Amino acid sequence: MNASSTQRTVYRVKGLDCAEEVALLRKEVGRLRGVVDLDFDPLNARMGVVHDPEQAVPEDIIRAVAATGMSAVPWDERLKQAPEAFWERHGRLIMASGAGLLLLAGLVSHWVIHRSFIDAITSGHGIVSHVFPPISIGFYAIAAASGAWFVLPKAFIALKKLRPDMNLLMVVAVAGALGLGEWFEAATVSFLFAVANLLEHWSVGRARRAISAMMDLSPTTARYVCPHDGDILEKPVEEVPVGVTVLVRPGEKVPLDGTVTKGRTTVNQAPITGESAPVSKEPGDEVFAGAINGDGAFEFRVTKPASDTTLARIIHMVEEAQSRRAPTEQWVETFARYYTPAMMLLAVLIIGVPPLAFGAPWGKWVYQGLVVLVIACPCALVISTPVSVVAGLASAARNGVLIKGGVHLEGIGKVRALALDKTGTLTFGRPEVQEVIPLNGHTVPELLERAAALEAQSEHPLAKAVLERAMGEGISPAMQVENFQAVKGKGAEADVDGRPFWIGSGRFLAEKGMGTPDLDERIRTLQDAGHSVIVVGNDTHVCGLISVADGVRPEAATAVAALKRLGITRVVMLTGDNHGTAEAVAAQAGVDEVRAEQLPEDKVRAVEDLKSSVGRVAMVGDGVNDAPAMAAADTAVAMGAIGTDAAIETADIALMTDELAKVPWLVAHSRRVLRTIKVNITFALGLKLVFIVLTFFDMASLWLAIAADTGASLLVIANGMRLLRIRD
Repeated sequence: MNASSTQRTVYRVKGLDCAEEVALLRKEVGRLRGVVDLDFDPLNARMGVVHDPEQAVPEDIIRAVAATGMSAVPWDERLKQAPEAFWERHGRLIMASGAGLLLLAGLVSHWVIHRSFIDAITSGHGIVSHVFPPISIGFYAIAAASGAWFVLPKAFIALKKLRPDMNLLMVVAVAGALGLGEWFEAATVSFLFAVANLLEHWSVGRARRAISAMMDLSPTTARYVCPHDGDILEKPVEEVPVGVTVLVRPGEKVPLDGTVTKGRTTVNQAPITGESAPVSKEPGDEVFAGAINGDGAFEFRVTKPASDTTLARIIHMVEEAQSRRAPTEQWVETFARYYTPAMMLLAVLIIGVPPLAFGAPWGKWVYQGLVVLVIACPCALVISTPVSVVAGLASAARNGVLIKGGVHLEGIGKVRALALDKTGTLTFGRPEVQEVIPLNGHTVPELLERAAALEAQSEHPLAKAVLERAMGEGISPAMQVENFQAVKGKGAEADVDGRPFWIGSGRFLAEKGMGTPDLDERIRTLQDAGHSVIVVGNDTHVCGLISVADGVRPEAATAVAALKRLGITRVVMLTGDNHGTAEAVAAQAGVDEVRAEQLPEDKVRAVEDLKSSVGRVAMVGDGVNDAPAMAAADTAVAMGAIGTDAAIETADIALMTDELAKVPWLVAHSRRVLRTIKVNITFALGLKLVFIVLTFFDMASLWLAIAADTGASLLVIANGMRLLRIRD
């Protein structure tokens, strides 16, 4: 089948909660002709099907899902589904509560009739030592049926499909206990398993609601100015056209992406970027859907439809990421596929070998085999990883870090070396005035005032840097400038307040004949440090020097040091800039190695060299210019991706702001998630091993096994959900 002839269709599957349902769907839907691949997101009850649309049509897929006892609708039609009926919402609670009350009624009636509480709770472990009162048997039998009400249909399907799962294990265990006359144990196991299902269903629902609420950030309506008649309209954001002016009041959420046209305010962009401090906005600045406005009202022009806002892309990416399974998830799923049949075989051996080989009593070992079946349920094991991964992805998104799947969430925590682009990553990516050096009796304000007056008419990046520095110090180019003349490639000349001044490079200084050995040496020192030098002079002398360079981020050295503390063995800077500038930046940032004057293909070779000498490598860049090197790395991280569609699409991980401190946070977060997964897996498997050992020593019981398994499931879910609370 040609890959180009396939498409991916997403379905919402009602009843998809756990890996057991995933396994059933894989077997039933995966066997359809034309189905190439399946991916699942149990927390959102979603199934993705890669299929040939000519061979596997939606009707076939929906029928295959129905054969498992679940139901499916195309993802886009999920909102059209009728809301859950009363029984669907509360049926598990009703049946579990009924089973509990009936179990209590059976216990109390047994206690009253036999006048002994000990007698009522003693079942003899397969060797019936007393007679149950008929009324108690009735209560226990109905309690067992009530607890198994939602399990029986799934167990029947598992038996019919010859795919043993936890539901079948439970039904066999309860039926076995009833067959042995263990009425109290059978009812207790059934009740506890119903409670486990109820709590698991509630926990998964809580996880869904938490993630859904976290992503439900944007308002559903927007007020905008109608371009035809100037009226103020309020419409759903999906109906607001691109290009109109939207009004935002103090305290409201920004409904769409756009550019501020009127007003000044501060907005809280933390829901999108993870920034801790509000960001000021004025005309010309970008605003993003989901940001929370501060005290000022403002207007903005819509630049993107609701379906294509940065927030919409974030939500889509997080949803898609949940279907890209981490290596640990894949390992657990493969392990569980062999684990359940192996546990059933072990139970059969425990039941049969002692009586057949050693003449041991059948009742005792049938009971012990049933205990193994109960504790063998793999739910705590298989749910431990996806809950942790999804919580980790969601927590990262809340902190302004978008990760395209569990594989990249795990991968960044395993890197041994980090390659960093210089411009825009270690530096701000724009020239800034670094030093202002007045000469020949001039002062800093005088020098900046004359330089700003000369540069006011220039569009050159260095000129803009001078003007920004002057404005930052409260100096405006208000002096009278006449006879302005740009000198191509050198600088400019003009009369400032009636006196001739000039501004330009060291070459322009040489042409003017005003250079001295001391001044030339000073300029060379600045240039060797990676600075561009602007010389300001008049008709008699040099007024001073202004050095301009792309400033190193103040947090660069701290971030690099934090990466080294995390065990990153090599931090390498890759740049196309000259050696002098690169070495100056590297010295301030504290990187281990510098590779300067690198073409894109050179950066690719540098990444390959790191991979061969150190191991796993992550490349941090702008997501566009560094695309080849990022593609060559094991993990690609884009800096400052907010509003940049290309950066979000290019990288495996996108940092929505240009905060370099997010990189060590990301590595630490990945390792936190990995530790949580390992703890969950170790705990789930360790508990099962303990109970299997206890079984051989006749120290385990059915109700204790199911209670332990229920507790294990809840503990691993709670441990994974803790990751949702992580903040930087």
